[in-house]
Formats: sequence, structure tokens, C-alpha cells
Amino acid sequence: MSELTDQIKAAGDYIRKYWQEIPVAGIILGSGLGNLAKEIENSVEISYRDIPHFPESTVEGHSGKLILGYMKGKPVVAMAGRFHYYEGFSMRQVTFPVRVMKELGIATLFISNAAGGMNAAFKVGDLMIIRDHINLQPEHPLRGRNEDTLGPRFPDMSEPYSKALIAAAGNIAAANNISLHTGVYVGVQGPTFETRAEYKYMHIIGGDAVGMSTVPEVIVAAHAGLKVFAMSVITDIGIREEENVITHEEVLEAANAAEPKLTLIFSELIRQL
Repeated sequence: MSELTDQIKAAGDYIRKYWQEIPVAGIILGSGLGNLAKEIENSVEISYRDIPHFPESTVEGHSGKLILGYMKGKPVVAMAGRFHYYEGFSMRQVTFPVRVMKELGIATLFISNAAGGMNAAFKVGDLMIIRDHINLQPEHPLRGRNEDTLGPRFPDMSEPYSKALIAAAGNIAAANNISLHTGVYVGVQGPTFETRAEYKYMHIIGGDAVGMSTVPEVIVAAHAGLKVFAMSVITDIGIREEENVITHEEVLEAANAAEPKLTLIFSELIRQL
């Protein structure tokens, strides 16, 4: 076994001391989206700082704990708070929790994030299902020696986001009168928000929304053979010509306002698993 696989097993063994169920799904909650965790029943909470080899989240809006319990009767594990490359973590640290959730037994990963909109049809508070992504982050989470027990050297990325889950989410949204977009997410390093020229550039190359997370986690999920469903809450629009000063507080406010719709879609998808 390698150092990485030893660390994954150690984290998994620690978590199993407190919760022995095999989760069907993992959930990563983005900025301002932690309230979804309240839908998890009969839950056990474990602070990241107590889990072997876990980093600790440093960003406002990320509470920093693993929550294990039941959503719509299905066993799940949720990250209330994620890790970002801009915090100073390595990509291996950023994506380590995905490896651990796979170790615990998940087959499907649900990801949420707050993102800046670059599509003129979007407005603040809209939801966008991610159908594909463009990776502009400066480091790759699979760089280095491949761990064959974790996944292939050259993972296929032709369908990193499950088409079946995207279609199911569309049906759920339609049944509940929730307006949805689908689009391409551009992953960048951060922590600065984008300049107007950067927004325009990323829209020209095919992006509909931009954020500082998600892509590394999806790459590792694909490497691990997990199905992925990801959704962005559009918390600001960066392509307008007027003054558009963006603050983290405004991002959290917009995310909180849109969260009930995102929670409904996630929970119904999990019920259908």
C-alpha cells in the first residue's frame, strides 16, 4: 500500500468507529449552502480536525465537519465545507475527502457551489446544472505517480457529469416549477474574483459560470469511477458593463436564498437512487 492509500484507509477506519452504514451518496456543500445538511436525519457529526489526514476548512460559509446520516431514507455522507487550492492546500488534500467517501462506499457524488455567471440569460439566484467543465486551475489532482488501486492512469472524461442524473434533475425541477439552466463551469484558482476581461475570455471559450472549486473533486471522482451530479448557484453576474463590485458576503446571501430549491433537487435525486 502507498502513503495515500494508507491515509485513506486510516480516515475511513476512524469514521466507521462512529457510523457503520455504507452510504449510497456523498454530498459536497459549497459556500453558503450548508443548510442542506439539516435535511440529514439521525446524523452523526465529526469535525474535520478529528479525522486523520483531513485538512481544515478556513473559509467563511464552510463549517468544517463531516455529517453522516439519512436523507429520504438513504444513508449519505456530507461535507459541510470543502477545501480549495487557494487556501494553500495541495490538490491531493483538496480531493482527499472524495477518496475517503469512496472508501466508505459511495457510488454517487453530489456537488454544489456558488459561481459567477457569464451567460447573459442568467440572473442572480438562478440554478445551473453543470453538464461539462473547463479546467483552468494551475495544478492537476492526478499529477504524479498513479495509484492503480484507486483508478486508471488516464481516466476518461467524456461524461464527467452523469447524463442520467441531469435528466432526472430536469424532471424534478419541472414537477416543482423550478427554473433550471444547464451549462459549462470554468474552474479557476482564486481567491480573487475575476476581472471583466477574464469573465469575457472565459465566456468566449465556452464557459457559462466560473468558480474556485468543483473541478478537482470531479476529476478525482471520475478517476474513482463515481457518478457525479453538480449544480451551481449563480451568485453574481460578471459580464455586465455597469459597475459590478462583488463581495463574499453577497455571494453567501445569494446562495442562502437559492438553497431551498437546490436542496429539493438534491434530496429527490437521492431518494431515487
